[in-house]
Amino acid sequence: MFRLPEAWVWDFWLVDDGQRYHVFFLYASRALKNPEQRHYRASIGHAVSHDLVTWERVADALVRSDPPAFDDLATWTGSVVRHPDGTWYMFYTGATLTPRGNIQTIGYATSPDLITWDKSPTNPVLTADSRWYEKLDDCQWHDEAFRDPWVAPDPRGNGWHMLITARANDGPSDNRGVIGHAWSPDLHHWEPRPPLSTPGCGFGQLEVMQVAEVGGQLLLMFSCLGGDLSHQKRASTSGGIWVARAETLLGPYDLKNVQLITGTDMYVGRLIENRETGQTVFLAFHHEGQGGSFVGEIIDPRPVSWDGQALTFSADLLLPETGH
Repeated sequence: MFRLPEAWVWDFWLVDDGQRYHVFFLYASRALKNPEQRHYRASIGHAVSHDLVTWERVADALVRSDPPAFDDLATWTGSVVRHPDGTWYMFYTGATLTPRGNIQTIGYATSPDLITWDKSPTNPVLTADSRWYEKLDDCQWHDEAFRDPWVAPDPRGNGWHMLITARANDGPSDNRGVIGHAWSPDLHHWEPRPPLSTPGCGFGQLEVMQVAEVGGQLLLMFSCLGGDLSHQKRASTSGGIWVARAETLLGPYDLKNVQLITGTDMYVGRLIENRETGQTVFLAFHHEGQGGSFVGEIIDPRPVSWDGQALTFSADLLLPETGH
């Protein structure tokens, strides 16, 4: 378990450099007392591990910029990839508060060693394109949702793809969540593209996405709680972490037949291969404790497998008590 006594820890992303695992995480001081205030105080911390269980905290990766800037309110969730030249790229969400509300855009920072990070002077590199994506001026949502970039190389070697938490610019307000998409030839320059899914699948937003293969099946993992589900879907579940089958990195995704793998006790699921065992493991942050109180710590890894129909946890580990 990774827990900070002085701060809440929530959204996170993982990187394996071949020798150590790295976790980058959002955190904010518990002195705020109200955990709902953490979002506007978020910085990106960093810890390293040899086994995904015991973590050593190292220097923070990023903090918000001085205004005016695309990330002058907070630095939010992202992902890390390595360029063929050896440079590490961290793509992350920048949040800024305007008189109209919170606007989220995407920027990046680079590092030679995963320790010292420098923000790009060209940030932000992506914003919500109104041709396909909802803008704050549409007055349909509480913010301009365009965040949580997850970047992966094109399987055929044709540049890089980014999956983004985004909302379509049409449809019922509570059912506009889509898988946003952008493409880059070099990780520097990004071209916004139409979403990889259609609205109307029951989600107001699909948060912190990742595509990974488990047991020969390509899966899309994402998170959504009850308050961000469509009215119809929230009548039967309080949400949590979800899994959908994917045919390729770019879909199609079976969002009509999703599997809920946790309840509200866990959030932000991540899959990574344990280098020592070759087994895929699942991590998440502990979201709700008894009575619904916010916890804010990352759980120990749980081995998972694909049984041909569903993602399952190892029998010797406790499953979440709700959401199945």
